[in-house]
Amino acid sequence: MKDHSIDALKRQLADAIRMMERIKHIDFNGHFSVRIPRTEFILINSAAASRGSLTEEDIITIDLQGRIIEGDGRPPNEYPLHTQIYKQRKDVQAIAHTHPQWSTLFTIAKIPLRPVIIQGATLGRIPVFPKSRSISDFDVADELAEKLGEHSIVLLKAHGAVIVGDNIMETFVRSVFLEENAYRQYMASQLGYAHSLEEEEIRGMAPFLWQPNNIQKVWDYHHCILHRNPSN
Repeated sequence: MKDHSIDALKRQLADAIRMMERIKHIDFNGHFSVRIPRTEFILINSAAASRGSLTEEDIITIDLQGRIIEGDGRPPNEYPLHTQIYKQRKDVQAIAHTHPQWSTLFTIAKIPLRPVIIQGATLGRIPVFPKSRSISDFDVADELAEKLGEHSIVLLKAHGAVIVGDNIMETFVRSVFLEENAYRQYMASQLGYAHSLEEEEIRGMAPFLWQPNNIQKVWDYHHCILHRNPSN
């Protein structure tokens, strides 16, 4: 009997990946995964699928050793990034590896990314993984998972970002907030010094913004645009 809950997860994951491609957080590379509840399996986009047009048929199931359980194709080369984080972080239910333009600039320039807008208050401290290389073997992926630690985001030097969350929607929205904050910090720095939010502002705004209704609102905005555009 077909598991409709897994079908729904596949559809949501496919939508999230196409939404990320549309807003240029990923391009011909990048990947997004989600745990299948109460199993040791994950859903992830296949390596060959075009990120801008993939569907649930392009979502495959693998185990935490990277073995294909269901679906056509193979997982992305950097699948260890996902499996090793899931092994170390039982609380993490979804992981995105993105290649964002503005956030990555800060790792290239070696300038700390700081919370400068209210959405940035939700991001917490963001460590930087210092090795500029593909996360395609288990040893490097273990190092990355350790650098992520208990945080929600880790930037990869001159490469991209890894973002985790309780679900697909939360992970997507965290990516949106990360890149918007980075863009505003960069643009403000062209005028002078880009000032961070005060600690009191961060403490006040983070729990207010990071609520299910606000997360849903951001998701719905991007999801609506995706589905009203016939080319998507």
